[in-house]
Amino acid sequence: MRFEHIIQINSFELGSPPLLSREQVWRGIALRIYDPAHFIIGLEGHSVRQHERLENGIEVIERTLHFGAFEVHDKATLTPMEEVKVEVIGTDRWPACSARTCIEEPEVSSLFLRFIYEWDDSDPSEQLLTAEERGIREQAYQALDMDTVTRIRELVHNSPH
Repeated sequence: MRFEHIIQINSFELGSPPLLSREQVWRGIALRIYDPAHFIIGLEGHSVRQHERLENGIEVIERTLHFGAFEVHDKATLTPMEEVKVEVIGTDRWPACSARTCIEEPEVSSLFLRFIYEWDDSDPSEQLLTAEERGIREQAYQALDMDTVTRIRELVHNSPH
């Protein structure tokens, strides 16, 4: 199953929030990987199991996210100034899934973030979900992503210039 949506970052209409640069947006989505506590409700901490920087600038980070006794193991791939992809390793308590956040710039300074979520419909936990529950999950993803954009704007606004 796949769910995706787009959030416009920069609007040139009167009264819109200040424009963000591609670099500011990139730093924000990268921070979601480096310091996820700023973005994930209920996260009690995280640890990095492995961090590798490849010759082409791509970073691969294997993490464990700690939610009390519950842990999620994932692998994040950061392609500088373009996208972040997180692949969650499936367990008996959590299905394998992935999330991508891509920066799109169809025109100069016209920035959008595309969020893409994918999961395996054949997983038993997925088959138990009703259409309403799937809809609620999609709404939760959208709310989380809107909150991410708000958080990025706050970080930019509060950072020393």
